[in-house]
Amino acid sequence: MAAPMERFVTRIVKQTCEKATGSVIFLHGSGDTGIGIQEWVNSISGAKELRFPHLRILYPTAPPRPYTPNMGNLSTVWYDRKQISPFAHDDESVATMAAMLQELVQCEVDRGIPLNRIIIGGFSMGGGMALQLGYKYLRGLAGVFALSSFLSQESLVYKSHGEQDTLVAYSWGRDTYKRLTSLGVQGEFHSVPDLLHELDRQTLNRLCDWIQAREPPTSLL
Repeated sequence: MAAPMERFVTRIVKQTCEKATGSVIFLHGSGDTGIGIQEWVNSISGAKELRFPHLRILYPTAPPRPYTPNMGNLSTVWYDRKQISPFAHDDESVATMAAMLQELVQCEVDRGIPLNRIIIGGFSMGGGMALQLGYKYLRGLAGVFALSSFLSQESLVYKSHGEQDTLVAYSWGRDTYKRLTSLGVQGEFHSVPDLLHELDRQTLNRLCDWIQAREPPTSLL
């Protein structure tokens, strides 16, 4: 059996200080790659490369699998689904990928990063996978974020969603958030006017602030 880190092609951005005290796992959207989402993030960050003083960033790439919305062709997606819709049932591949990603998380724990110092999130399908992993399969994380995403019904989640998103309807993310808060879940939903199915600097800056609030340097704890 392959070692957990060998299951994924993973781009790793090391912390700027000597030792990492936390990790951020950033999952790409459907059909993208870890390198692709990293380059996208870097292009809008305003810096040469998004980095944190005390946090490692991992950008894994989903293994190719047949993807029904892409006519069954192979695609780098975290799970299959019958259609891109809030009414589509979870595919069994969600559980398979959750198990693989838990192994990736365990690698970080084995490196000395406590589970409560690990954040998982992503964009679009990556955010949906993060919701599934963080609140159905793996409890105790520092936090979960989802950008232009929808899925989990029982999640504490930070959401940011463009109002003009043409792939994942704005109402899907908003309504998911409303259902969560009606159940007593604490979270934040951020609306970005005129934003399509994409990231922008405002969203990224807000996300970075949230990450650092969830995982401050250990000297501040």
